[in-house]
Amino acid sequence: MPDLPTHGGQVRAVMQHFPNALAPYIDLSTGISPFAYPFTVPEADIFTRLPERDEEWALRQAAAQAYGVSSPDMVVSGAGSQSLIALLPFILPAQRVCLLGPTYSGHAQAWQGNNVPLTQVQNPDALHAAAAHSGTVCVVCNPNNPDGRLLSAAWLADLADVCASHGSYLVVDEAFADFCEDSVAYLLPHPALIILRSFGKTYGLPGVRLGFVLADGDFAARFRAALGSWPVGSIGLAVGQQALQDTVWCQQVRQQVFHAHTRLLRVLDAAGLSCVGQAPLFTLVNTVYAADLWRHLCQHGIVTRIFSDQPGRLRIGLPGNDVAWARLENALAHWQSRTPDIESGDRD
Repeated sequence: MPDLPTHGGQVRAVMQHFPNALAPYIDLSTGISPFAYPFTVPEADIFTRLPERDEEWALRQAAAQAYGVSSPDMVVSGAGSQSLIALLPFILPAQRVCLLGPTYSGHAQAWQGNNVPLTQVQNPDALHAAAAHSGTVCVVCNPNNPDGRLLSAAWLADLADVCASHGSYLVVDEAFADFCEDSVAYLLPHPALIILRSFGKTYGLPGVRLGFVLADGDFAARFRAALGSWPVGSIGLAVGQQALQDTVWCQQVRQQVFHAHTRLLRVLDAAGLSCVGQAPLFTLVNTVYAADLWRHLCQHGIVTRIFSDQPGRLRIGLPGNDVAWARLENALAHWQSRTPDIESGDRD
């Protein structure tokens, strides 16, 4: 197994290990929507001046409406949710962190990099016990990455109240929540709740580098003070506002995503592969041959997400066009035809 990138993407770095693979490469490793928002290109003068304060306010106002919070004062905009995750240890007074995992590695890295003791649990109910210890930050990704586990908003609301009553905090990373119905943004303002939202995944524009924190006004103000002036570049301000206000497009793409996810499950089932998860933008395949399947797909020019610390798991995102679907279906048909050879030890 070659050295793998820490996150999805980095397709060229992966495919250098497969020089004879089909091209162009198809990236199904990220869980980013393949249906990109068709934004109007801003006027060129935005590059020759600093962003205006009212532009950032307008973006936060659009985000407040899109995410269902009552005021832009409870919205923090930043250059991608990853940069906001890195700020959490500087904003929340944590004595310890309890992380529901396995999950996105950026959360553990942020806290451990600041020498905050961290425990990872796999049973959601363990978070209630952890929250009873004052100064604990409970971290939940919902839907979870990479397994797509989805906890109900009611369950998370109860956990947030437990945190509040014991002087603890709940961070809910809703990076993949825009096409789900279980956001807890409606709870805000809440004294113990901080929510992270990702723009690029939903709108298929990860290069814009835009993300948000939703929180009580005091916490939000602290985040904005830590970020300083001009937390989002001009492209992010312009494109983000356009997309977040376009509710008709978002509803249409929601249906496209659900249809594509259903099709993906059908294709994987036909190949004899077991899938789990409720996240519409990706699915997780459980197979003891995950590493072999990953190599097989790479040789067909398809990059998926494998996890060195979670053998037996392979995350697959949604193909975005007929060429990508045909390539994936052909590769999986070939995989299924040679499964007996793999089981007998003849591997890629």
